[in-house]
Amino acid sequence: MTIGAILHGRTGAVVSARKEDSVRTVVDLLAQHRIGAVPVVEGNAIVGIFSERDLVRLISSYGPDALDRTIDEVMTKSPVTCDSKMVVIGALSLMTQKRIRHLPVVDDGALVGFVSIGDLVKYRIDHIEAEAAAMRDYIAS
Repeated sequence: MTIGAILHGRTGAVVSARKEDSVRTVVDLLAQHRIGAVPVVEGNAIVGIFSERDLVRLISSYGPDALDRTIDEVMTKSPVTCDSKMVVIGALSLMTQKRIRHLPVVDDGALVGFVSIGDLVKYRIDHIEAEAAAMRDYIAS
């Protein structure tokens, strides 16, 4: 199964930030949507990512003043991405190797989705449980 299949059931736009947004604004966005990271976009293109880990690092280094900086100053630039054709297990492997928890999905240079490691693990568990149920039904019949 591919990342595109996971994205298929989703509705609405990806929650994202702009380079000129303040850290405070983006932290409010993270809290409001109960998410751990946002892609930073310019038009349809992704230019960075800002996560809870970035926030912790910033607060540790700059204290409360970090909240008044712009996201462009503090985001992770050139984030690791995948395309919608990548298989789920490949995306999980990539996230494990790179030690990241969020993966922007980019097709033809445009951001088309955003997945977390939790999304992918949930998909894998659901798939394994469905296979186990089918095997039990097969054995029982």
